[in-house]
Amino acid sequence: MNPVIVIPSYWAEDEAAPGLGEVGTYDHATPIAKPVPELETCLASLDQVRGVLRVVVLLVAPPACEASARARVNGICSAHPDLNPLIIGSREAKEIADAIHVVAPKMAGETVSLRGYGAIRNMGLAVAAVLNHDIVVFMDDDEVALDQDFLIDAVYGLGLLTRQDLPVSAKTGYFFDRNDSCFADESTTRWCDRFWTKKSEFNQWMRKAQASTRISRSNYVCGGCFAVHADAFTKVAFDPFITRGEDLDYLFNLRMNGLDVWFDNEWAVRHLPPKTPSLASRFMQDVYRWSYEYEKIDVANHRIGLHKVTPDSLQPYPAPWISKGVHRRIFLTSLLRAIAGPERKEYFDIWWHARREAEVWAYRTKEEYLSFQTYWPGMMIQLWDDTPLANSILRTGTPRVPREGEN
Repeated sequence: MNPVIVIPSYWAEDEAAPGLGEVGTYDHATPIAKPVPELETCLASLDQVRGVLRVVVLLVAPPACEASARARVNGICSAHPDLNPLIIGSREAKEIADAIHVVAPKMAGETVSLRGYGAIRNMGLAVAAVLNHDIVVFMDDDEVALDQDFLIDAVYGLGLLTRQDLPVSAKTGYFFDRNDSCFADESTTRWCDRFWTKKSEFNQWMRKAQASTRISRSNYVCGGCFAVHADAFTKVAFDPFITRGEDLDYLFNLRMNGLDVWFDNEWAVRHLPPKTPSLASRFMQDVYRWSYEYEKIDVANHRIGLHKVTPDSLQPYPAPWISKGVHRRIFLTSLLRAIAGPERKEYFDIWWHARREAEVWAYRTKEEYLSFQTYWPGMMIQLWDDTPLANSILRTGTPRVPREGEN
């Protein structure tokens, strides 16, 4: 096995709240001047982990501040040389995109790039292929490894068969929050969230998964504690068109292609996220996300050669969110949040017109991933163990250690 740890890291000039519905909007981005960035804490936790061969940091930052962000990330990574870190910024990403263009010259959109959750994950898979890593272990930069066996637990069972002769080619762990709980906090649920019941449904599933055998079939993916074998990631891509939730969406994509995600109840990280600057912005992304999931899964279920993904197979979570009733949940929740709570204007805008725009966009976009997916295996073949490309990105992406006396 030749695993690589891949960490997307999001940066911004300041802590300004993201705009509602903006492309490239993320749950949080680290201000460049932050004294102790999440990435530093994450890498420090990995210093204790046994068997780390390489850590790839995907640097996501607006063009206006990328140079400053890169300098900050370079300084952080150079302080952890034992992790053999590699930074993938716009320069390295362009080289990979140029190589992909050779095999898919007519492919439109940013499908493997440093913009958009799914495209960023695909960039991580592409870098792994170029560097000949057969296992990708995804972390988020606001998470920390709990002990020295993090990587051993990550690769446990990968590439093997279950007792039912089903391949374990992708598996997820889970996270503990600051209160040492692996369950969603339902104490913060308000009356205006009565139709937004994801936390309750998720907790039902998690209780069952925690009480099961170590490895069981999963209905959930923790994108910051997720391992995928080349048997899966060279065949199936992340969806670059989804607004957020690309990790759970990957489970749907794998099932469409006859593969699955497995849950490991002995593999976990600790999640230490900063405060979300705008809950309305996150909700807006979810409006687009679930509208799109419903449409995409519906069209895929009618496509010859793909396996069906049904709500019944995903009970109790996320079944309701890929069913037609999700539109009613969005309607009622946006209306109730517009009546009570913070960001009322933003929720009113979502209820009044943005949710309809999301439905129209989802219907128009529903087949885009399925088209892109047809290119993916060929792209992976093109990139796999590309020595000249590997040497190039290693030369520019390896953190430069400042000489004595340099700032």
